[in-house]
Amino acid sequence: MAALGGDGLRLLSVSRPERQPESTALGSPGPGLCCWVSVFSCLSLACSYVGSLYVWKSELPRDHPAVIKRRFTSVLVVSSLSPLCVLLWRELTGIQPGTSLLTLMGFRLEGIFPAALLPLLLTMILFLGPLMQLSLDCPCDLADGLKVVLAPRSWARCLTDMRWLRNQVIAPLTEELVFRACMLPMLAPCMGLGPAVFTCPLFFGVAHFHHIIEQLRFRQSSVGSIFLSAAFQFSYTAVFGAYTAFLFIRTGHLIGPVLCHSFCNYMGFPAVCAALEHPQRRPLLAGYALGVGLFLLLLQPLTNPKLYGSLPLCVLLERAGDSEALLCS
Repeated sequence: MAALGGDGLRLLSVSRPERQPESTALGSPGPGLCCWVSVFSCLSLACSYVGSLYVWKSELPRDHPAVIKRRFTSVLVVSSLSPLCVLLWRELTGIQPGTSLLTLMGFRLEGIFPAALLPLLLTMILFLGPLMQLSLDCPCDLADGLKVVLAPRSWARCLTDMRWLRNQVIAPLTEELVFRACMLPMLAPCMGLGPAVFTCPLFFGVAHFHHIIEQLRFRQSSVGSIFLSAAFQFSYTAVFGAYTAFLFIRTGHLIGPVLCHSFCNYMGFPAVCAALEHPQRRPLLAGYALGVGLFLLLLQPLTNPKLYGSLPLCVLLERAGDSEALLCS
């Protein structure tokens, strides 16, 4: 999921019929133009993020440490400047969030501990089958595994590994900042929270198509296989993006989506085919089914907004005379 390395959607007014839209009341563009400004801003952010990866000319592959270090620099600059796009959007639309920009983007202390722990726990439950598969294939026992995980040398080695830093730290942080924390506040007043959850990941999924360029450039596979892989990657990154957008709205925090993103980057896409051929196939498949079942059962309770305090995006829509009970309560 690391980018470093509808017609069916109805545009909803930001106001109820009996109340004048806040943006109109302020003499700003109407809801239609507001939506175009929002979509264009999100598209600009996505293009800037991906474009920053290619400002450096190099004949080296994307996993080379020198390439990763250069991309760290450019993508961190773009990500640091991305809140300015939200500020510009606020000035152009006249929408006043009623809270600070950082709070709107998920940087707040209220409810931060459950926001960090519960979404990650929920995601680990979903990956129960793959986690069981990983433990069965690992030659070391639980005690030895914990020693390795807790050893300072292991962490020191990870922190000097450019690919680990990219996949577990930089990519999750910058992608969630740009594609969730910045885009959702701009899309939600335009189309509502529900459609925004499914629209925002489209920018995220399309942003990963840049991998096609590098795969074609280095002839890593046949053209057909490359495009098939890109279509598959777009599908699961879009689904994952919808999930983290849901977490961002329901918790009002950025930390949960970042930690879940890092965990999913570590786990990768579940190796279902390998599980079907595993010697311990039956318990593994039971673990897969149990994980998905528990995830669906606990999705609403573990993301209950009451656990995380007031939700900035819900407050934003309430100020505009709109509310979405399904996601905000």
